[in-house]
Amino acid sequence: MRIGLLGSGLIGMFYTMALQGKRNRDEVTVVFSRTQASAQKFANTWGIPKVTTDMRTAIEHDDVDVVIVALPNNLHREAVLMAAEAGKPVLCTKPLGRTAAEAREMLEAVESAGVFAGYLEDLVFTPKTLKALKSTRAGAIGDVLWVRSRETHPGPHSDWFWNREISGGGAIIDMGCHCIEIARNFIGKDIRPVEVVCWGDTQVHPIDTEDHAIGLVRYENGAIGQFEVSWAFRGGMDLRDEVAGTEGTIWLNHWLRTGMEMFSAGGEQEYVAEKSESSTGWLFPVGDEPAALGYVDMFTDMLNALENGEQPAETFYDGYVVNAIMDSAYQSIKSKKWEPILLPLWRGRENVENISVRRDFDKDHFLVKQERMPNGSSKVIIRHKITGEISQRVIGPPSD
Repeated sequence: MRIGLLGSGLIGMFYTMALQGKRNRDEVTVVFSRTQASAQKFANTWGIPKVTTDMRTAIEHDDVDVVIVALPNNLHREAVLMAAEAGKPVLCTKPLGRTAAEAREMLEAVESAGVFAGYLEDLVFTPKTLKALKSTRAGAIGDVLWVRSRETHPGPHSDWFWNREISGGGAIIDMGCHCIEIARNFIGKDIRPVEVVCWGDTQVHPIDTEDHAIGLVRYENGAIGQFEVSWAFRGGMDLRDEVAGTEGTIWLNHWLRTGMEMFSAGGEQEYVAEKSESSTGWLFPVGDEPAALGYVDMFTDMLNALENGEQPAETFYDGYVVNAIMDSAYQSIKSKKWEPILLPLWRGRENVENISVRRDFDKDHFLVKQERMPNGSSKVIIRHKITGEISQRVIGPPSD
């Protein structure tokens, strides 16, 4: 693929590293930036032959097969609508829009134009996440009851993130979008998110939006997605996910425990990892950041789907759903109560059964819990099906 990259910042750098790596047959042929100096510097670093400060020129260029949007949030809509108008396939970074209304407009634009579109939600493509999703979908942990996803760090690297008008919000729209979509993947993207309750506040930074937030998203089948995001966390970037099912549990630690630990008394002179705050003491370097953050597998999925005429794993519709959940989270912060998630455009299942589990102990009782005791006996907690009475029985210990 010949790629027109819109944006020359940190995310554009990661995208270029991934695109010109694993598949080894893709090339960024044109880069757009709002300043000539930034565009040229980026092009010189990554060997990109053409630069421009005109977005339309980059999108409509004859040497561009697919457009990648790696711009501040307030420019996503303009770029996507322009790509749809030009009939060019388009991949957009997260979040899709600043609001669900913006996201839906972009979704409808690409669908009306009949162009391929992919939502660049990298953290559902990390190698650990892909492995965990495969195991979950194979039934390894039973029905998913609860997904807790956490992303925290000391704050974004560019000024526009901190400007509500440009970004659309604070830590929720920056990182909550990751956590929400991770939970949707484990719970099932065809399960409707029903309501959300969220706390968010500015604890540290002198800004007009939240730098720390915690939210719960309830799904129609009774599952819960929990997101924890912060721009006030010290010590680097913390990326963790926990998935609890009826038959098992998965813990994922993506960043602060990378599998490599290094102590430096004198100070590491090279770059350590994204959002690393220190170059001394115990450090946790990352061997291959684009791969560890999911960029490599994300673009492999996206561009293979484009070539094969298929849907990518993450679509603009997914981005729209995530934006709708975040809209309700922001409303919940104001109202201090559960808020419904408004999805007038819903393409998943309807009237899904609750995943609550009731296992029979015998014809009269449900099994609440069974546990092996220190003396070798087995204790069971049971509930009577009619009266609801809770009782226990001890079985054993086993004979010699």
